[in-house]
Amino acid sequence: MARGRSSARGQAAAEAVTEQVDGGTARLVPDRDRSRAWTLLIDEAPQSHVDLDDPAHLSFEYQRRFGHVVDLAAPPGRPLKAVHLGGGAFTLARYVAATRPRSTQQVVERDGALVQLVRRELPLDPRARIRVRTADAREGLAKVPEGWADLVVADVFSGARTPAHLTSTEFLDEVRRALAPGGVYTANLADGPPLTHLRGQIATAAARFAGLALIADPAVLRGKRFGNAVLVASDAPLPIAELTRRAASDPHSGRVRHGRELTDFTGGAVPVTDLGAVASPAPPAGTFR
Repeated sequence: MARGRSSARGQAAAEAVTEQVDGGTARLVPDRDRSRAWTLLIDEAPQSHVDLDDPAHLSFEYQRRFGHVVDLAAPPGRPLKAVHLGGGAFTLARYVAATRPRSTQQVVERDGALVQLVRRELPLDPRARIRVRTADAREGLAKVPEGWADLVVADVFSGARTPAHLTSTEFLDEVRRALAPGGVYTANLADGPPLTHLRGQIATAAARFAGLALIADPAVLRGKRFGNAVLVASDAPLPIAELTRRAASDPHSGRVRHGRELTDFTGGAVPVTDLGAVASPAPPAGTFR
């Protein structure tokens, strides 16, 4: 492990932490403006931001959009049963625990060394009902009891790419099996022009869920740059108006596509199956500079 002094304001005595994990080189970097907040990077790609003093604070754009989904998944304050595929620094699990006390959560993270690093350096609140399982996301999901989850969150990247086996209709069949009636599935999708992967993922979700919405920066939706888009899916009606309002009011305003507009966006893409699945595209060089 290598540690280096941080000269950041408000956290001058904090030290950055660098450690090899299964997925590459992990770095925990102190936040310049928040005294007990950290950013997790894997091979210099930003993965998570955590504020230990304020776990309800979501710094990353896509994580705020996940937060909107959590906020609207049930009446305010009601506990959720949530499954998180991909752990990172457990940012969203911490958010659920802070905003919906007594929630019961399962985090599935394949990188055991990363789990140990985060547990040691950014410990979870011992009062939070968060179980962390070291396993492949799809294998871990298969162990969730049928109909158990109110919410399934997919935020899985390996080398900055979503693995192929988490992009198919067969994977979504496993998501549906784990969801309770009316439960919500949300996923972090990354793509850039010509948005082939994103269009295919929407077509895949449409083959398995009645209600869909996509939240993203307008420039990403127009295929102008590489970025994240948050998919929201359910067989229950989605709170489109409130999602739209919240996304529009974010510091980096987002747009919500749904209904016919989202169907048209797919451009005739067909659902992805295990047989033809490929990993999401790698970010272009310089994306995270």
